[in-house]
Amino acid sequence: MALDPTDRRILRELQKRGRMSNANLSEAVNLSPSACHRRVQRLEAEGYIRDYVALLNARKMGMATTVFVEITLSGQADEVLDAFERAVTRIPDVLECHLMAGTADYILKVVAENTEDFARIHRQHLSRLPGVVQMQSSFALRTVFKTTALPV
Repeated sequence: MALDPTDRRILRELQKRGRMSNANLSEAVNLSPSACHRRVQRLEAEGYIRDYVALLNARKMGMATTVFVEITLSGQADEVLDAFERAVTRIPDVLECHLMAGTADYILKVVAENTEDFARIHRQHLSRLPGVVQMQSSFALRTVFKTTALPV
């Protein structure tokens, strides 16, 4: 089902404050609480709302270093890609893994306490990933902008 303007307002509000009560949400989008609740349930059932999560402060959690790692594999055969993807999903320090078009086959987003911790992650995990022939790491100096909100 296509999203109407009210659905989009609901999604924008929930992206900003996922813990807001149905009463507050219904007021923000100018709907009755029951109509708002039905719409949220439908948006969840149809997969527009995937989950509700707490976004943690990485620095407070002791993970002040973000590293983007470009990976080049030995080939593009399904078994090479599948083996790499299975292995990389088991590394808890890897937050994201994207199959790319371009010079690198994959880009990983890795969090670490500091450069020494990243060296440990590299030595114990990344260097052991199957099919990898080249790896290039870039350390983020500062996060200028970051959001989890999709443009709705």
